Amino acid sequence: MKITTVGIDLAKNVFQVHGVDGCGKAALRKQLKRSQFLLFFSNLPPCLIGMEACGGAHHWARKLQGFGHTVKLIAPQYVKPYVKTNKNDAADAEAICEAVGRPNMRFVAVKTIEQQAVLSVHRARQALVQARTAQANQIRGLMGEFRLAIPKGIANLPKQVPLILEDPVYELPGAFRELITRLLAHFHALDRQVDELEGQIQAWHRNNPVSRKLAQIPGIGPLSASALTAAIGDAKTFKNGRQLAAWLGLVPRHHGTGGKQVLLGISKHGEAYLRTLVIHGSRSAILAAQRRAETDSWLARLMQRRHPNVAAVALANKNVRTVWALLAHDREYQADYAAAA
Repeated sequence: MKITTVGIDLAKNVFQVHGVDGCGKAALRKQLKRSQFLLFFSNLPPCLIGMEACGGAHHWARKLQGFGHTVKLIAPQYVKPYVKTNKNDAADAEAICEAVGRPNMRFVAVKTIEQQAVLSVHRARQALVQARTAQANQIRGLMGEFRLAIPKGIANLPKQVPLILEDPVYELPGAFRELITRLLAHFHALDRQVDELEGQIQAWHRNNPVSRKLAQIPGIGPLSASALTAAIGDAKTFKNGRQLAAWLGLVPRHHGTGGKQVLLGISKHGEAYLRTLVIHGSRSAILAAQRRAETDSWLARLMQRRHPNVAAVALANKNVRTVWALLAHDREYQADYAAAA
């Protein structure tokens, strides 16, 4: 009996495997330890393997592809409807095996080691930026207890705080001055680490031709380009540019019943970090267009009739669709490109 499709429920040390034959009949139910996993699949004839896109999934997918198997990753929320009974490893593996064979199922592209490494740097940078912001807010809050206000903007903090601490007019206690000095030193340390990680991302961006190509789009800089290049992987996984925009949560949510469709705000599905980068990049592009005093462009006409925040999201949606077109069709960016009728 030849096994054609296998579903794997991944875990840290124990993996549950469920396989079916060409008729869909269960032919394999097995629990494998971590040390047995690769050996078992190296001896299994090539087949279709489905796994949830979770921690370690991309690593195991690359290993199984090396044995000749076709591996597809599925978002966990798309597997849940196929779980028939109570949740356990065997039921999850069976549900994954069922889901991977559906013709309309959406899959996650398997990332390379390089892509995973770049995304790890992005995640670390994001965490450091959040920690830096939290430290700045703590300093502001503590100084606010002494009725000391610092102007808005994170750049004003390292400039204004030392001046306040050195000024005898404020009559701050010595212990408080030492505390703020210590917290400010921590703020500077976080700031240096953010700059170092940004330098790594910039270096990777300069050496990657795909990332450099995406950075030619107005509103997409090195950070956005490198993150999109690493996160999207194979753009042909998405049917069109709208699917990529929907994956990032940049399209309206739909609510319809009785033949009546209502469009709501953007869905905000998918990766919030990527969505934040492209929207902030769009804000920069809007400011640049305003400085140039454009009046006849698509963006200028949009700005005349809609709020700047709405225009920023619309431009981000448009840029993401352009990203898909460049990646899926291997094209170079053209500012005056017009689609054929």
